[in-house]
Amino acid sequence: MESIVLFSVIIFVASLLQTSTGFGFSIMATPFLLLLFEPREAIQINLILSLVISTALIMKIKQDIGMGTLKRLVAGSLVGLPLGMVLFLMLDMTWLKIGVSVLILILTVLLVLNFRIRGSQKRDLVAGGFSGAFTTSIGMPGPPLLLYFSGTDTAKEKLRGTTLAFYLWIYAVSLISQVVFAGTSAAIWTSSAAGLPIVVVGLVMGQILFRWINQALFRKLTYVLLFFTGVYLFWQQI
Repeated sequence: MESIVLFSVIIFVASLLQTSTGFGFSIMATPFLLLLFEPREAIQINLILSLVISTALIMKIKQDIGMGTLKRLVAGSLVGLPLGMVLFLMLDMTWLKIGVSVLILILTVLLVLNFRIRGSQKRDLVAGGFSGAFTTSIGMPGPPLLLYFSGTDTAKEKLRGTTLAFYLWIYAVSLISQVVFAGTSAAIWTSSAAGLPIVVVGLVMGQILFRWINQALFRKLTYVLLFFTGVYLFWQQI
């Protein structure tokens, strides 16, 4: 019973964040799902439910998608995805995650101190590349996009729309890769199906919450999630 309650809370909070901000599911769900499932199971449940959320919202938020930015993010990820797999296979994951966590924390502090960059087509490609590499190496595509969009002061509507559309691509590729190379199980799909009603509730409430969040609060939520990600990755390795 305790496991069922914990699973429900994890999926609800992660769905609420993903729907209201465009990010947060993998950042919030993966660390806690690892308390209940084996790594392969936790990762695939995360991918399946994230895909459900993005698919459910894509038509509603399509007017907020920056199509030019999205295309460049996808193009950049085509380079980043295999690069991340190479890093995963060649590098010590402990040191890789420590390095990533320190980088995230440093850049988050710079953002809090009002460090800003100007968006460009080349930087869109670079952000997509890093996101792809993060996906296949540590399973978290979100941090590079959050850092980039926050640094360019992207409006919350465009951030949510563009990242959710990008996740459709990156999570679909990741899930297919997981199933092909790591295999899957009936338990993974059964658990994902059990989480679907909770995701629906999170979708509805997240849409309501999105209308209440102003740009300043949205930015603060971004910083909190980035800080949590950096601290979690660092703590996980020590």
